[in-house]
Amino acid sequence: MKPGLIRIEASLVSSLERVLSPGQLQADPALVAQGWERRFTADAQRAKEAMELYEQLGYEVRAEPMRPEELDDDCEDCGTVVAFRFLAIYTRKKSD
Repeated sequence: MKPGLIRIEASLVSSLERVLSPGQLQADPALVAQGWERRFTADAQRAKEAMELYEQLGYEVRAEPMRPEELDDDCEDCGTVVAFRFLAIYTRKKSD
């Protein structure tokens, strides 16, 4: 893996951890059981960019809409907006 890509990935993860609570970082158990790893949450434009980056790194990539249970109780009013605009990015290593 290229050093520049590793730094970009680390930056994406660290910025996410500053914004979302640990409860909002929980992965979908069904996807984890299929071998997917939740990477972070992003708006649609950033999700597209991140997906392209992870594909270049050799991963399978998928984006899932935010689930209502991922939102804090303080966010009930914004739940619908977030659910439609933000995506959870999952990756897994490509199988040979």
